[in-house]
Amino acid sequence: MCLLYSLRKECILTIEVMSTNPSVKPTARKMWRKVSLPPNCPSCKEMSHLPSGLQDECQYLLQPQLIVRRLLDVAVLVPGRPSEQTLSPHNRSALYKVFVPSFTYRVSAQLVCVGSRGASVCPLTLRLRPKAPPLHNSSSVSCGGASMCQLELALPPWGHWVYVRVEIPSRGPGRTIRFQLCVRLQECPQPSLSRVLVPGAAMNMPQSLGNQPLPPEPPSLGASPEGPGATSPPEHCWPVRPTLRNELDTFSVHFYIFFGPSVALPPERPAVFALRLLPVLDSGGVLSLELQLNVSSLRQENVTVFGCLTHEVPLSLGDAAVTCSKESLAGFLLSVSATSRVARLRIPFPQTGTWFLTLRSLCGVGPRYVRCRNATAEVRLRTFLSPCVDDCGPYGQCKLLRTHNYLYAACECKAGWRGWGCTDSADALTYGFQLLSTLLLCLSNLMFLPPVVLAIRSRYVLEAAVYTFTMFFSTFYHACDQPGIVVFCIMDYDVLQFCDFLGSLMSVWVTVIAMARLQPVVKQVLYLLGAMLLSMALQLDRHGLWNLLGPSLFALGILATAWTVRSVRRRHCYPPTWRRWLFYLCPGSLIAGSAVLLYAFVETRDNYFYIHSIWHMLIAGSVGFLLPPRAKTDHRVPSGARARGCGYQLCINEQEELGLVGPGGATVSSICAS
Repeated sequence: MCLLYSLRKECILTIEVMSTNPSVKPTARKMWRKVSLPPNCPSCKEMSHLPSGLQDECQYLLQPQLIVRRLLDVAVLVPGRPSEQTLSPHNRSALYKVFVPSFTYRVSAQLVCVGSRGASVCPLTLRLRPKAPPLHNSSSVSCGGASMCQLELALPPWGHWVYVRVEIPSRGPGRTIRFQLCVRLQECPQPSLSRVLVPGAAMNMPQSLGNQPLPPEPPSLGASPEGPGATSPPEHCWPVRPTLRNELDTFSVHFYIFFGPSVALPPERPAVFALRLLPVLDSGGVLSLELQLNVSSLRQENVTVFGCLTHEVPLSLGDAAVTCSKESLAGFLLSVSATSRVARLRIPFPQTGTWFLTLRSLCGVGPRYVRCRNATAEVRLRTFLSPCVDDCGPYGQCKLLRTHNYLYAACECKAGWRGWGCTDSADALTYGFQLLSTLLLCLSNLMFLPPVVLAIRSRYVLEAAVYTFTMFFSTFYHACDQPGIVVFCIMDYDVLQFCDFLGSLMSVWVTVIAMARLQPVVKQVLYLLGAMLLSMALQLDRHGLWNLLGPSLFALGILATAWTVRSVRRRHCYPPTWRRWLFYLCPGSLIAGSAVLLYAFVETRDNYFYIHSIWHMLIAGSVGFLLPPRAKTDHRVPSGARARGCGYQLCINEQEELGLVGPGGATVSSICAS
């Protein structure tokens, strides 16, 4: 398959790889490979007529490599339980992890140095990062002169590990430092919440922290251990409504909500839905979401319904400034109102896991909104997973592709259209240009009509049949091969392509063999043998270079041999007349050579439509010059032959050959052959 990339012919490809597996730490993050790509590589279908070897091939090799190192024996922290740890001068950092179950909206890590004295009370740095070990640019806090420091992570991803790293700065003291580390998980209130999305409390195993008894359950958020000044839980602590999953086909999944598809949104609270995408099976399609507002439910109030789609953790929408991002979390925002009733969102190749959709109705005019009083908005929610965006539309084709064990779908656009769903018309061909290019490629084959008439007049009936076959299938092949919507196919595309290629090669073959003026029996054998060998060669490799050059060179060799033998016997150059060379052979050879040069070295993707049309006309015109005239027959009988009569005769009884008379039958007229 030929793919196009806007890269230089010699480029260095750098690939950034980051593992999302908590137990895998990439040690080699950047890799490069030198890739050789042609500067203007056309698409395979548009250049399918070109044999391989006459143009730059669309061949490339991308082979990224990743070296990973697994992190083993990472200490697991028990939420709400302090643990004493030490850092020695030889080991200047320590890594810990804690599992975040569902409905957790904040993770806080607290570090307290033990027995520290002097100016530098606690020379430690505390770093926090979800799903991967912290780096230099992760959230961090330096304890410095304070004996206690704290770091918080708001809205951590549910069902993943959060990593905590404690390290000594490069200019830290060269002594052993003792400290206490405590991690707390602040969760939403348990009543009326279903915790079936991601089971996680059992993941925080205490084995790595000793055999001391576990502390009691953390107090509720209303009586947080942080004191009476603790903040109340945020508004995203609303019940999450599950959805039903209905698998129809590959990358074709519909998600249904209970008592749907209409959703009533009261003014006092939002609605949160969970969409579960399975690993591998759902990552190769397009996640589509559609919202449609029922205007009759607004009661003439200026209501706007906002939707926020986030991955792994729901995000609430504020009353005033409506945003779908907060700190390190960002989602997709969409809205519907009385002026814009429908909103659509499409995510190609979505990340697997749980996606959360938060819907909320607000009143007023942006950018600041207020909470509605009595209006209960009603929206129609439609969520599904499809192979391609809108089935690629009229200018593309949705194809199911496989790379090793990864299955995915993608649009193959045509006529210059681009984009995920072939909707980008920046470089698209207009309908008039598509029609003009189709007419040029099809009507240029009418130049074969003069060679057909000339071949019939010269009694080259078989050659005329081959030219007619070529003209017919070349016309309809190019009508079916167009990249746009001006396409007309009378039969399968592969059949049309095979017949076009076979007719083109057979036209060259029969023309050169006819120029050699061989005996009728030899010529017919060569015609039949050429048709069978060319059919076999095209079946093996339809775009091979030698499928065009091989028969042409072999036919030219037969032509040169026949003309050389005839010239030696006659002791005169053949063809004997200079007019034949000047007015027919030389112009025909120049026209055919020009056509081959245009075909091989000038034709590109941009000028294909008119250069290939010129190729049709030049090849057909060269046949009219190169086809030899009708052989002259001498009907005069020498006088000596009349005097001698029949001479030696071989008489054949015609009726006896047909089995019409018996052995004893009467004598009938015979046919004599001298």
